Amino acid sequence: MDEKYDVVVLGTGLKECILSGLLSVDGLKVLHMDRNDYYGGESTSLNLIQLWKKFRNSDKPPAHLGSSRDYNVDMVPKFIMANGALVRVLIHTDVTKYMYFKAVDGSYVFNKGKVHKVPATAMEALQTPLMGMFEKYRARKFFTYVHDYNENDPRTHEGMDLTRVTTRKLIAKYGLGDDAIEFIGHALALHRDDRYLNEPALDTVKRMKLYEESFARFQGGSPYIYPLYGLGELPQAFARLSAVYGGIYMLNKRECKVEFNDEGQVIGVTSEGETAKCKKVVCDPSYLPNKVRKVGKVARAICIMSHPIPNTNYSQSVQVIIPQRQLGRKSDMYLFCCSNSHKVAPKGKFIAFVSAEAETDRPEIELKPGVNLLGPVDEIFYDTYDRYEPVNESSVDNCFISSSYDATTHFESTVKDVLNMYTKITGKVLDLSVDLSAASAAEE
Repeated sequence: MDEKYDVVVLGTGLKECILSGLLSVDGLKVLHMDRNDYYGGESTSLNLIQLWKKFRNSDKPPAHLGSSRDYNVDMVPKFIMANGALVRVLIHTDVTKYMYFKAVDGSYVFNKGKVHKVPATAMEALQTPLMGMFEKYRARKFFTYVHDYNENDPRTHEGMDLTRVTTRKLIAKYGLGDDAIEFIGHALALHRDDRYLNEPALDTVKRMKLYEESFARFQGGSPYIYPLYGLGELPQAFARLSAVYGGIYMLNKRECKVEFNDEGQVIGVTSEGETAKCKKVVCDPSYLPNKVRKVGKVARAICIMSHPIPNTNYSQSVQVIIPQRQLGRKSDMYLFCCSNSHKVAPKGKFIAFVSAEAETDRPEIELKPGVNLLGPVDEIFYDTYDRYEPVNESSVDNCFISSSYDATTHFESTVKDVLNMYTKITGKVLDLSVDLSAASAAEE
């Protein structure tokens, strides 16, 4: 270990593993260490025995739940947008050869006490019960505008500069009511709260186009895909990629101390009496706690069930978004469900998560509206974790720290953080202009 490296990466969470892979492909000499004896960090997958050890302090889950090894319970479950940035990164790095993906069955939104399918196209907008008849036709016009919009073709702009016009003004032009605005902003554009309404509309239009393009990709019931055997496969796949390009991995390194010179710049990482000299350090917030600040807390309920989420057309995998206004919250609540269709549970069992940005210290009460939508549950675990973001100046100390995972059940915000970190580390923007047909969902 007493060698010189371009980068030392600490922690094997998904963000750190993606960056380790990307930097190795770029030809940098990378050393990757983790204090744990497993890959994944906070975003690891647990079998049933590991789940019971973590939350029940026991290694004997009930026998009726089936074999422990048939479970792959992701601790930070997030669906992947089929045309999104993560898929582009997977193709760019050729990590797709290490994994299989499958389309997610359903994408739903909660409105006025009921769960509804999210309309993704102009035709579906005409059929949804989320809007009245006249509003459906106005919504269809808006969907058509978004579908035809091309940032580089002013003829499609209808005289509006979306870098200046707010989302609120754009939607008002089409006369859409609060319910339509809500599912467009939260279930299609995937905003976490209502701040987007007063921001330039270009971002929302791009998000809607991504949803529509992803939805059309596999002709399924949602715009999402998910790895067979769960997300725990992703960090390991990027670890393999890094190793192929010369990256070195060391697990179970209990003490990893980042070393600095008198100017406060990183010069290496010491573990077990050895120091790896390096120019830059990439890590999750737990490795440099004095360079991050707490920005919030995520509350979540982890459930094992014997049925799909009710009112989702018996979807074996599904996301349900509960917009903030429906519950009088400051941000949205998310439901995630997956099953044997993605090899994360034995046949007849379902893994469901309810997650939200914590607004109280009582997750059992705060998450109840989401848990109630699940129907009967066999087992339920409540958990909270703090969210951190870096406060250091990475251009000064050469420490590049990821932000904690948010409450969303999709990957777009996670990959945005990774790509921003990559640019800060390398000084260049990752080229994601790839052939999307190189990745395909697994066949039944």
